[in-house]
Order: sequence, then structure tokens, then C-alpha cells
Amino acid sequence: MTRPRLGVCYYPEHWPVSLWREDARRMKEAGLDIVRLGEFAWSRLEPKEGEYDFAWLARAIEVLHGEGLDIVLGTPTATPPRWLVAKMPDMLAVDRNGRVRKFGSRRHYCFSHEGYARESDRIVTALAEHFGRLPAVVAWQTDNEFGCHDTVESYSAAARAAFSLWCRRKYETIDALNRAWGNVFWSMELSGFDDIDLPDLTVTEANPSHLLDFQRFSSDQVVAFNRRQAEILRRLSPGRAILHNFMGSFTAFDHHKVGDDLDAAAWDSYPLGFLERSRNSEEFKLRYMRVGDPDYQAFHHDLYRGCGRGRFWVMEQQPGAVNWAPWNPAPAAGAVRLWTHEAFAAGAEVVSYFRWRQAPFAQEQMHEGLLLPDSQPAPALDEAARVARELETLGPVTASRADVALVFDYESVWAWDIEPQGEDFSYFELVFAFYRGLRRAGLSIDVVPASAEAIANRAFVLAPGLFRADPALVGALRRSGAAVLLGPRSGSKTADFQIPPRLPPDRFRELVDVTVTRVESLRPGASVPVEKARGRCCAGEKNSSLRRA
Repeated sequence: MTRPRLGVCYYPEHWPVSLWREDARRMKEAGLDIVRLGEFAWSRLEPKEGEYDFAWLARAIEVLHGEGLDIVLGTPTATPPRWLVAKMPDMLAVDRNGRVRKFGSRRHYCFSHEGYARESDRIVTALAEHFGRLPAVVAWQTDNEFGCHDTVESYSAAARAAFSLWCRRKYETIDALNRAWGNVFWSMELSGFDDIDLPDLTVTEANPSHLLDFQRFSSDQVVAFNRRQAEILRRLSPGRAILHNFMGSFTAFDHHKVGDDLDAAAWDSYPLGFLERSRNSEEFKLRYMRVGDPDYQAFHHDLYRGCGRGRFWVMEQQPGAVNWAPWNPAPAAGAVRLWTHEAFAAGAEVVSYFRWRQAPFAQEQMHEGLLLPDSQPAPALDEAARVARELETLGPVTASRADVALVFDYESVWAWDIEPQGEDFSYFELVFAFYRGLRRAGLSIDVVPASAEAIANRAFVLAPGLFRADPALVGALRRSGAAVLLGPRSGSKTADFQIPPRLPPDRFRELVDVTVTRVESLRPGASVPVEKARGRCCAGEKNSSLRRA
């Protein structure tokens, strides 16, 4: 058990050296004691190929640690510098419309480009060798927000070659792949693995089995990229926690698998921005405009605690108005304090505010920090200082294992995104609706992967919308003694994204004795009378899928 700690994200490269010491003093005075640095600074750390300039970062660490602040170092691989792009222009990702994603912002690389991966290894190794054993450095963050700006999938030549190899390893023969994908349909049969193209720019929708395998492959590329960094850091900087900062409602890769290579998960919590981007009604958004969805942050705390095997941080906590939502209101008085304590109550080890001082330039100049651009305090600074004082009266906080487990499965997200069979169907929203109901009942919840280990020793397990019936999971559910609730569409596809011979498949029949004879999706507001029973079944706004048995 550890004492909850407060932190902040700081960019010394943005500010004159003359400000650093005063900034460090004010951070400590406000009760902050952890500072994240460096995650976007590659061009300053290596201005030219092979010419490192670590002196400024070393000086910043010295100044901050001199005030008693610990350091989280970020690897800078989310922002490859211009000279590197010029050296290997094919490292840039390509979007599904065939357009190269150019230099000029961030996350401009393809996860499948081996040349870029080696450059990433090189800068991470250099940083870990230089800073990895400093007492000031207590943790590392790999890269930054994997997949942000729709960058998990790339349709580059490198991605095509890597996907072909991935398919060869999975299926071994092209006949096995043709059967698994059902390529006899529409004469899509392939003669060899070199025939495999990426599932973009097809005349109409691509084969769903092809799409699902491509998403699995793309997720595996993220996992492998993160693992390379984690292995370097663990070897050269032993004893320091390795984290990655995940995002809200982001599902394009399997966060549980990335978490397997981390010491703790982290995520970036922006309650007001997430609310504005959500599917909620206008009435709901107006009601919670300045505090955020009451369940949304809690869901992600519980999800990422599971990804971190019981350990998680909030790496970026919203302190004021953001710049990236459709509308960007300021938080209500006390909201930042509320969000911080909520995270600690869920077991967060650290809550770190983004950012120390609002930048007066570039893409995020309207993103408020703890200080305004002129260094005057923003409202959240006082709230952070108040939380710091309150934490002095609290002991260590740990989140105990909950009796209720809610399964969240990334493959099911991908399957139902590929084939929603109803315009408003969303696996994420389906699971979140179950979560809201459990919260209304006053229950503590662990959001867990679809694994036997995760559902063991529970009183109640909910698994809404699992697209396939995994034998190990079904066996564990049968033996668990827990009450089990399966939601709509459970087991309605095979692992190859085909309809099984019977619905639900034989494996799920071990848990539920029903037969699905017909499937339809209904528009919101439609209803179907239920025979031999009172009442009727209505298609709701969030899930217009209906099955009759």
C-alpha cells in the first residue's frame, strides 16, 4: 500500500530556464510531488541524427528533484523529429483512404515499420542509459496515448507486408485462411499469402473475417511496439515502474495485452471533453456540463485498474477547459477536487494534472493548466493544493477485489464495430449500460478481461455481448459457482467471425438453455409483443438489437 500522491505534467523545453526553479518551488508549495517530463521532446533531445543533447533535461531533473519532486520520464516516440521523417519517409502511416499522414503534429508513424521501431529502440536505450538509475527517476511512461488520432491501423506497404506474415504464422496454409475467411463467397479466394491485401478501398464492405484479423494484427503491433520499450527500460532502469497512459472510450487495441508488459496502467481523464463527445442526450450533457458523466470516470478507473492488475494512475487529469471537444466549458468549482478524490477512492496511486502552465502557442494553447500563460494561478491550482492538504489526513488507499466482475472484451468491440447490424448498436455502450445499473445498485465492480483468472472467486459475473464462446472462459464460468448474466449477442459468432451451427453455440448452452431462432434489429421506439407473457419488449435508444427465442 502506498500513500496517494499528486503530480503534474511539465514541459521545461517550452519555458525559459529562469522559470524552472520558481516553477519547482510553486509545485512543491501546492503539494505536488511527482512531475512527468519529456514525452514530446525528441527534437530537443536529439536535434540531429546521433547528436544527443540531454544536458537541458538533466538540468531540469536536478532543479525539480532539488525541491523534493520525483520524476516520471516519458519516451519521446510519439513525436519523431523532422530529420527522421526525411531519412525514412515510408515510416509515416497511411490512412484507410490511402493518404499519407504527414509530419506536423504527433503520432506520425506506422507501428509496422521496422526501421522506425529500431530508431525508437535507439532513443529509448540512450535515455535509459543516461537517466535510468537516477534516484530522481521513479517511473517511465512509454510513448504517449497509443492510437490517438486514429493511428493504430495503418495501410502502408510496411503494414501490408507485416500483415501477410502475421496471417502466414496464424493459418500456415492459404487453404486454411480461405476457409476461415469464407473466401469462396464473391470469389475472394487467394492463391498465396502474398495475395493478401489490406481491407481498405474495397468497392463495398470488406470481408468481416478479414477486417477482424486485420484489427487483431494491428492491436498486436501496438503490443509488440510497447513491449520493446518496456524490455529496454526494465533492463536499464530496474526498480522503476513502467506505465502507459491510455485514453477514455478508446478500443482500437487490446489494452489488457499492453498492460501485461506494464507495472501499472495509467489513463488520461478529461471528464468534460469526454461528455461533450459522448452519445448522451443534449439534456444529459447540459445537466452534467461542468462535472462530467457521473459514471464515466468510475468505469475507466475500474477498467484500467484491471489492465494494471490492481495498479493504476491517472497520468493526465483535466484541470480546466480543454481545446479539443465540440464545446469546452470550464469545470464547476470543486469539480477538479471531486475527480481527484474519486480516482483515489478507486485505488489510484497517483493523480497528475495536465498541465502545469497553459501554453500560449501551438495546437493546445486553449488547453488550461494549473497556471495561466502569464504564470498566474488558474482556479484548479487552489483545488489541487486543498486535495494535497486533505491527503495528509488520509492513510494509504487500496481497492479490494470486488465480488462483481463485468467482462469487457476488446475483440467483441471490434466484431460489433465491423457488423453492428443496427445503426445505434455499440458494444462499449452496452457494457457501460450494465455498469451504470450495477452502480445504481450500490455495488463495487471490477471491469475485467474475458479470462478464467479474472472471473475466479466472484459472486456475480456479467458478460454482455461476448461475440464468441471461448471454451476456457465458459468452463471457468460453469465451475465458478457465481451467478452469471450473459447479454445480447453472446456467442453469436465463431472466432473466425462466422455464424456457429446453433445459437447460442453448444459451449454457452452449458450455461443457458435457450435457442435463438431469429435475429432482427429494430429502430428506436419499435416494440414487439411478447407471447404468453404480460407486457412488451421495446428497442431502446442505446441498443436496438432484439432476439426472439
